[in-house]
Amino acid sequence: MRFSEYMNEWLYGEEGYYKKFKAIGKSGDFYTAVSTSSFFGASIANYFYALLKEGKADRNGWLIEIGAHQGYLICDMIQWLYTCDPALVKTLKFGIVERQPEVQKAQLAYIQERFGDDVQITHFNDIAEVKAAYAFVVANEIFDAFPCELFKDEKIALVNEHQIEWTEAPAEMLNWVKKHHLKQGEIAVGYEVFAKEMAAGIEKCDFVSFDYGEKYVRNDFSIRVYRAHETFPLFDEDLTLSESYQKDDITYDVNFGHVSEAFVAAGFEEVSYETQARALIRFGIIDILERFAKQTTQAKYMSEADKIKTLISPTMMGDRFKLVHFRK
Repeated sequence: MRFSEYMNEWLYGEEGYYKKFKAIGKSGDFYTAVSTSSFFGASIANYFYALLKEGKADRNGWLIEIGAHQGYLICDMIQWLYTCDPALVKTLKFGIVERQPEVQKAQLAYIQERFGDDVQITHFNDIAEVKAAYAFVVANEIFDAFPCELFKDEKIALVNEHQIEWTEAPAEMLNWVKKHHLKQGEIAVGYEVFAKEMAAGIEKCDFVSFDYGEKYVRNDFSIRVYRAHETFPLFDEDLTLSESYQKDDITYDVNFGHVSEAFVAAGFEEVSYETQARALIRFGIIDILERFAKQTTQAKYMSEADKIKTLISPTMMGDRFKLVHFRK
């Protein structure tokens, strides 16, 4: 089978890595911005609130998260929106795009724990199910979880009994790599369909997403496996695919040029592309921290400041992670 099919089964098959709820953070395989600080979600909500005040977003529309894991991010956003304007929790509708039933259950339990019956969440199995006049859609680290093909020397990877083999790439792919000046690396599969489905179902949309990568091809392989905070390049001789398959996370750096190309072709405009540090500061994360400082202890303030440093420091998440904002 093609590597993209193998990766899809690895992550989303019946026994796939994401089939059941996975811990993120110290007890999991990796950290995310969401698991680092609740102020990550608060700052995105602060940006959404600014769009609402400017009349660029609809207070009667939807707030939707894609790939919400336990539900921390959308809950942190709802909490901050309530702080800004309690009436928004009554006018906005809230949704999560999540295909795994076990994960849906974990999300609903957490949302019930946070808000009781005051907040109702609608689950969608796929972005294609969302039909809305307006939606603010947010995602954290989803583009790196799309299956990908591996390309090298005009060949693509096949997987046979957990062993990688190489075969001649089809003409259509050769045309794509020539256009994008790719010699070797990953080619994500599914960006175009994803963008078209979002565009088809949502009349007016702001889509904000964070992920790690660059806006160009690396011409090298970034695909790797995460296990208990250790990283193993896919072609590392110490990594045995049959042992990691469906047990560990597998990911790669996002080519944001490819993402942007897919969304622009689907009718979106690219509003912004910048480092996570620049985006969060522009969204008001420092102002939110200072507001927090006025109503908490010095110890709690310092603890939260350290977490935010992780989010915006150039040597940590600040520069490696990027924000992209598309609007339709």
